[in-house]
Amino acid sequence: MKAQRVSLWLLGAILLLCSVHARGLRRCLISMDMHQIEETFQEIKRAIQAKDTFQNVTILSTSEFLHSIKPLDVCCVTKSLLEFYVDRVFKDHQEVNPQILRKISSIANSFLYMQKALQQCQEQRLCHCGQEATNATRIIHDNYNQLEVRSAAIKSLGELDLFLAWIGKNHQGTSTA
Repeated sequence: MKAQRVSLWLLGAILLLCSVHARGLRRCLISMDMHQIEETFQEIKRAIQAKDTFQNVTILSTSEFLHSIKPLDVCCVTKSLLEFYVDRVFKDHQEVNPQILRKISSIANSFLYMQKALQQCQEQRLCHCGQEATNATRIIHDNYNQLEVRSAAIKSLGELDLFLAWIGKNHQGTSTA
């Protein structure tokens, strides 16, 4: 009888801790209209991918690569990939078509907003960055660095739908559609 009470107490304490931890992670999730960002990308996807001369090369590796990220590392990988797109891909891409440039700028502004939200979580130590997350983002940077800058930017932009789908899947609890 006493052992059952102790077991129930421990179970309750574990559930409470898990609940608090889950709420902490939820605060780190981003609140964006991912559907709108995906639609904006779909409007330019064909034009971007038509410029890609390396059809057999990937920057984001395979979509399975992103899907293998552990839930604890999702915040860190998301933040790192947002930084990657903002600091490298969008800056390295040279677009002459003003309509495409406006849409890329719109996506970049959305990424800046999401990046700011995740930066606050990292400052509050709610965004865990484990070794696996660090390795994953290093692989992406290495893939990018293996191509000439312009080609790498086009390739990364062409793969943006993989990243957007991954964000939508991993942050679906707070994205608005």
